[in-house]
Amino acid sequence: MAVPEALAELTAIAGVSTASQLRQPIADPAGPAETLPVLSTLAGLLPSGGLRRGSTVSVLGSTSLVLALLAEATQTGSWAAIAGMPDLGLVAAAEIGVDLDRIALVPDPGAELMAVLSALVDGFDLVVLGPTVCRGAPPQLARRLAGRLRTRGTVLLTAGPWPGADVELRLSGHTWRGTTPDGHGYLQACDVVASSRGRGAATRPHTMPLQLPGTGGAVAASEPRATRPLVEVAG
Repeated sequence: MAVPEALAELTAIAGVSTASQLRQPIADPAGPAETLPVLSTLAGLLPSGGLRRGSTVSVLGSTSLVLALLAEATQTGSWAAIAGMPDLGLVAAAEIGVDLDRIALVPDPGAELMAVLSALVDGFDLVVLGPTVCRGAPPQLARRLAGRLRTRGTVLLTAGPWPGADVELRLSGHTWRGTTPDGHGYLQACDVVASSRGRGAATRPHTMPLQLPGTGGAVAASEPRATRPLVEVAG
């Protein structure tokens, strides 16, 4: 599909705000919120307690965490575009809490990457880039896109390293619950340690234990491993 046709389809999506509409006055005298909300379990990882408009957040090694960051924003009315993730599991996204009715998928942005990304930034509150797009993005594209993000108030989430990201999130220590040492049982939840670091207000690193996925697929708070009581087993 040619780039102009692809952009026309994006702008025709019902409910998508254009850049000019984002700049129009709204009824709320306080103006648009400076941050988009995230699940309460993730708020402590971000310096402002949410996704600051105009910023870039890179997520390393976890598609689930990327989706979890979309959950609260899409549930409260924001639109998100996901580009370069053709194998995205929509069932898993729904279990984490993403409102699929407010998601637009662009499996392959194509050769005209800057043109497509610019259109997405102009029309959506959040734009997600898959690992392949992140690996192939030159630094000059990141710089140009950063200026557009600040102007439009869009949040960029990247599923991989991104030059000049404001916040970098990472998961480590994946340990599954529900199985016995000999491998029997059913997987119930995965204990992880989430960490964040970045620039400005995000310079000071933060870490917190999470379950991702938790029971039922959604993200959940978890006790630090050192404070969990030991379970005594007879025999």
